Amino acid sequence: MAEHKKIGIMGGTFNPIHFGHLLLAETAFHQFNLDEILIMPTKNPYYKKISNSVTEEDRVAMVELAIEDNVHFQLSKEELNREGTTYTVETLSHLTVKHPGYEYYFIMGADSLYHIESWKDPEKILEMATIVVAGRAGTGTSLSSQIEYIENKYDATIYRLNSPVLEISSNDIRRRVRDGESIRYLLPSKVVDYIYGHNLYQPDPPEEVQKENE
Repeated sequence: MAEHKKIGIMGGTFNPIHFGHLLLAETAFHQFNLDEILIMPTKNPYYKKISNSVTEEDRVAMVELAIEDNVHFQLSKEELNREGTTYTVETLSHLTVKHPGYEYYFIMGADSLYHIESWKDPEKILEMATIVVAGRAGTGTSLSSQIEYIENKYDATIYRLNSPVLEISSNDIRRRVRDGESIRYLLPSKVVDYIYGHNLYQPDPPEEVQKENE
């Protein structure tokens, strides 16, 4: 008989990972009595391009530093190890085949739930995983309506995450670094140190002026 576990999946570009991601994952772990959370960096999401200045290795290293003191968070390279564009439905299909007894809880933000019907094979995603959705400030009524709509249309199970809302974004962190502003208390100190130690998110250097007579 296949081993049964309840596994959470937190996907994202994590460029960089921050306390908003970690709080959602930690809340889901306890709220749904999960066995572990897979922190799963995306390789090449079809809906956005990853900044060329930060490597895949950088993003993985930052995730590892962010979760090293949490025994129920695990780095998953499930999507990084696949070639080409990665789709959630293919990731879930692969995991389900590999671990048929596991029950998957896919953690997503409200924005993703609003757009899930534009994803590849949303009906299969909703069949293979329970959706755990985190709301943003001000999304109460509209998010509830979207949850009800998706549940009814796809016979899906969607839960609201009982998590405080941290309005932190990776995009804002990158901008703060570029503009010389503080990013302390937005993400783990080891990740902060990594960003500055590896000169990530710096402004593009101006083209070097050719020295005379060179």
